[in-house]
Amino acid sequence: MLLTPYAQRFHHGLNHSRQLDFLGPLAMRLYLVPIFWMAGMNKLDGFDDVVEWFGNHEWGLGLPFPALMAWLATWTELLGAICLLLGVAVRYISIPLMATMLVAAVSVHWQNGWQAIADPNGIFVNQQVLDSTDKLAMAKQLLQEYGNYEWLTSSGNFVILNNGIEFSITYFVMLLMLFFTGAGRYVSLDYWVAKKLIPAQNLPPK
Repeated sequence: MLLTPYAQRFHHGLNHSRQLDFLGPLAMRLYLVPIFWMAGMNKLDGFDDVVEWFGNHEWGLGLPFPALMAWLATWTELLGAICLLLGVAVRYISIPLMATMLVAAVSVHWQNGWQAIADPNGIFVNQQVLDSTDKLAMAKQLLQEYGNYEWLTSSGNFVILNNGIEFSITYFVMLLMLFFTGAGRYVSLDYWVAKKLIPAQNLPPK
């Protein structure tokens, strides 16, 4: 079926927008930078506690080699944040970052289901989320009765953290995109290094 002239113009305009295709990878990189930097710094600041949490079988994760695992997780996140910011070795650093997100999803968040924030109206609702409704209502009632509720909620509504896999899987998907697309053109060291080192005739088509 032939496109109408208006549809052809619209399609042609969409093709021209590919000149800005570097904005997608750039946006994902900059979005992930503070997430991994803060996660890594929090682990570094409380490294001994993280090691204990990683290794404890009763109230922690019960992971093998907890000191090594904590060290790898901490420096993967810190180095990952730097690489994402500069756009250097983005496809390479995406691999250990994705592994970190999968380990977090399985070992920390899996038992809580999908939702990061408990929302009984969401699609992926489990019993834990449903039970949180009454608990949140009771907490609000107590705060309204015994606390300065308007002041306490002036920065936002109270919610219950369900701590599901939602955030870790979202970050995994973003990293997966970066693994396939790379850091993007122009605003990344990867692009300029490749431009200098790889002859133009060997570059993949844009």
